[in-house]
Amino acid sequence: MNRRSFLNTAVALGLRTSNAVAPPPAFQGEKSKLKVTGIRLVKTTPRRPPPEYKPAAGSWSTGGVEVANPMSIYPEYKPMRSLFMADDPSIGGFTVEIATDKGVKGYGRGGPGGGAIVEKHLTKLLLGKDPFDLERNWDILWRSTMYYGRAGAVVHAISGADLALWDVVGNALGMPVYRLLGGETKARIPAYCTGNDIEQHIEYGFKRLKLAIPYGPADGKEGMRKNVELVKRTRELLGADGDIMLDCWMAWTERYTLEMAEMVEPYKVYWMEECLQPHDYEGFGRLNAAIKSTRIVTGEHEYTRYGFRYLLGLNAAIKSTRIVTGEHEYTRYGFRYLLEHNAASIWQPDVNWCGGLTELRRIGALAAAYDIPVIPHGGGLGEGVHYIMATTNAPWAEMFMPAPGGPKEVYQLWEESYNLSKGPEGVYMRPSERPGFGWDFVVS
Repeated sequence: MNRRSFLNTAVALGLRTSNAVAPPPAFQGEKSKLKVTGIRLVKTTPRRPPPEYKPAAGSWSTGGVEVANPMSIYPEYKPMRSLFMADDPSIGGFTVEIATDKGVKGYGRGGPGGGAIVEKHLTKLLLGKDPFDLERNWDILWRSTMYYGRAGAVVHAISGADLALWDVVGNALGMPVYRLLGGETKARIPAYCTGNDIEQHIEYGFKRLKLAIPYGPADGKEGMRKNVELVKRTRELLGADGDIMLDCWMAWTERYTLEMAEMVEPYKVYWMEECLQPHDYEGFGRLNAAIKSTRIVTGEHEYTRYGFRYLLGLNAAIKSTRIVTGEHEYTRYGFRYLLEHNAASIWQPDVNWCGGLTELRRIGALAAAYDIPVIPHGGGLGEGVHYIMATTNAPWAEMFMPAPGGPKEVYQLWEESYNLSKGPEGVYMRPSERPGFGWDFVVS
């Protein structure tokens, strides 16, 4: 029985696959005797800011480069994302502070456009509430915004508020959030590095690299050849054993993806990410089913038509690369669509966008029931690393390295901030052991 057939059967039997339930944290039954008394948006700066420097010439990380995107079909917006993204910082991400009557505070970051919704709507819903009532508080925020939300900026707002509440709980109990979630499931988290400063990342020790693909359908065959050249060069520098992933950022089409998968097949690409626009569940499902290349040949010691039937499933499961997505998906209900369409081999929710940690736990529970790994977008950068550490089904964390060309202090501070170490799988990280999410910043 395939995944969609199973889901249809589940619906017929009355099973509620949408309401994935993660086990409640051990502290959930406690009454904190805290009340939320203040909510405000704040600006934060690192307590130990890295020295400023001019990146080395040609650094990809400077951002002034072309990367494939949904607007690439319009020449005036094609050269870089900043040409079409909002200029007003108030439409960007935000940090919210939640204060309590006992002086305990928490901080959470949410996605673009969510800050005003926190200020103008969510504040009145959280004032006076017990921050330990995480499930109840989340449900209040969700139900009260359903008439104009359910995705996008509204869920970005809920994400930030939810994360700030988790930070309050961790600070109140004097425990890092990953301990609240059940403790560590691994001694340290293998990390991959995103960006096209390939030489720098390999020299540092990364053995897993995600490339930002420069070109899409608007660039024709020449763009395809340049994409392949980037992948080929990376494989030559990385060696045979490292992993290469491709970030296509909603820029490709089904046909383009199929052709690119065939072209990069010799270079063992581990996954192709966000090839299509995020709402195209049917398209992702077709890609996930179609992209396979390794042929399974066996049967000498198999018996009857029933035995050979199992080989059909095995042959379909071996793929030349994995189709992954989820960065721009929202709540368990959005990820249910990915499941129903068998749309991705790996899910990539962003904890600051998908509904916060409370909802990420539900998404993860749904994924775990079908053995789908969860590798959060930007998972190594803040709150997400606590989820990864506490979750067996979350194997890797995404990292970004400071641009090349800086003084030694820049990279030393970066190492310390993310508790980096090295080993057989390249670079590893760990969450902070400080209470809550372990923020080390100054608030203004």
